[in-house]
Amino acid sequence: MRDYRKYKVWEMGHELTLSIYRITQSFPDSEKYSVISQMQRAAYSIPSNIAEGCGRDSNAEFVRFLVIARGSATELEYFLLLSKELNYLGTDQYEALFDKVNQTKRSLNNLIEKVKSV
Repeated sequence: MRDYRKYKVWEMGHELTLSIYRITQSFPDSEKYSVISQMQRAAYSIPSNIAEGCGRDSNAEFVRFLVIARGSATELEYFLLLSKELNYLGTDQYEALFDKVNQTKRSLNNLIEKVKSV
């Protein structure tokens, strides 16, 4: 069984999740059950799917969960864009988080390809 904590991409996803939780604290209370909730779910879905995949028996199952994590990262990208356009995020905040998401997606892509080739 794999140890998810040994994967740099899991660490990146975890740090991204913490950043999302911190930044959404400044969002309007009216978004508590909508944008905030959706952003947080998309964010924590990234490291949690990596962790769940590590607990599976085969490389194919691991890859399946990595692909789900990548989908969650893409979903988070959209919520960042929406938050910026709703003026909940400044341009600098948006760009920094968007870069983190894209770094995470690239790392997921690399890991998916590596696991597939084994």
